[in-house]
Amino acid sequence: MASTHSLGFPRIGARRELKFALEAYWRGESSREALQQVGAELRSRHWQDQSGLDWVPVGDFSFYDQVLDMSFTLGNLPARVRGYAGDDLDNYFRVARGRSAPGTEPAGQESQAVVPASGQDSTLAEGSVDKAACGCEPGTHDVEAGVAAGEMTKWFDTNYHYIVPEFGADTTFRLDPSRILAQLAEARAQGVAAKPVLLGPVSYLALGKVRDAAHPNLDRLSLLPRLLPVYTELLQVLADAGVEWVQVDEPILVTELSPDWQHALNLAYHHLKSVRIKVLLATYFGPLKENAWLAANLPVAGLHLDAIRGREDAKPLLNLLPTHKVLSLGVIDGRNIWKTDLEAVLDWLEPVAARLGDRLWLAPSCSLLHVPVDLASEDGLDAELKSWLAFARQKLDELCLLARAINEGRDAVRDELAANRQAIESRRRSPRVHNPAVQAALA
Repeated sequence: MASTHSLGFPRIGARRELKFALEAYWRGESSREALQQVGAELRSRHWQDQSGLDWVPVGDFSFYDQVLDMSFTLGNLPARVRGYAGDDLDNYFRVARGRSAPGTEPAGQESQAVVPASGQDSTLAEGSVDKAACGCEPGTHDVEAGVAAGEMTKWFDTNYHYIVPEFGADTTFRLDPSRILAQLAEARAQGVAAKPVLLGPVSYLALGKVRDAAHPNLDRLSLLPRLLPVYTELLQVLADAGVEWVQVDEPILVTELSPDWQHALNLAYHHLKSVRIKVLLATYFGPLKENAWLAANLPVAGLHLDAIRGREDAKPLLNLLPTHKVLSLGVIDGRNIWKTDLEAVLDWLEPVAARLGDRLWLAPSCSLLHVPVDLASEDGLDAELKSWLAFARQKLDELCLLARAINEGRDAVRDELAANRQAIESRRRSPRVHNPAVQAALA
């Protein structure tokens, strides 16, 4: 029986609720508690949207981005914000958005700072820092000097961005599992089959930059021995909390890696295997190519492959992957808004399923972060165009249909497959896609 899971879900909300809540908080028009309540409501709703899956991601929700979340989980904060004595969420936004010093913003424009609602007890309020009360050294608070935002760059080849981790020769790591544990507790209270999601240690180092004037040529991999004990501690905390599976994302496995970085992956996962927890190592955004043997033989319980961009790796992996490991195949495109040709997927997937049996997991190719939440929210689309589309909720419906076809046979979903075939053929033949005038011009 094939299992189903998701690597991540959009957090913005079907009607962009998170965007509006964040902007209201940043303008000082709502409270921290109101923002956190919106986050909790969105998590609850999105877990229910994924309730048909065997495993549901937990920890993929973020108020800004998942890489910045991992920096805070690992205690890797830029030196310019370490002395802040206020709320952790405000400090988080300091790194994400920066903070203007008083009087430096152009006339008539608001500062880019996070300004809390009136009445909140926070040192973020303009000009309100009580140095004696907070006990911090002079110059600690950015209300005096301003704080530079973290660098933002693209998340691989997507239009999503992340805050770049910063490293130096004196970088240390210290675990703060509160965010992931809080979300895990919320999910379990709602009966969710939780699979925590973490960014892996080697990708975390690869995605960061050295910010050390005294050591500009610092090798980021020299920090791995300091980082791995914190990841081990985190996995142990999750194991102690009763977690069975944890998803650890190492997307750098789809990039060209030098021998040093390949060795780092081997070193990292041999170190982490001491924790009795099942690790699903997730790769996405491309094929594994020359890293396929490495990925297949790391000491983890399962491997996720982006079978949209890396489908040619699927059959070779059947021979490379040890017989005790799960193979998760990302068979639904997590990066576009078109319906999946379900019969075409089943044509190549059924022989794979027959070989793997219970070791086959099905998923979107990557996190669904990159697509809208729900096609039902689109009231203005004409019926033909709408029939071609699938947003996050619809993609999970497609995933469950594929799993049912694999587990029970195509006859069990005959009507659904027929409707899907009709939509695929409609788009394939439509003059909106194939314009005779353009074809004539090309000819």
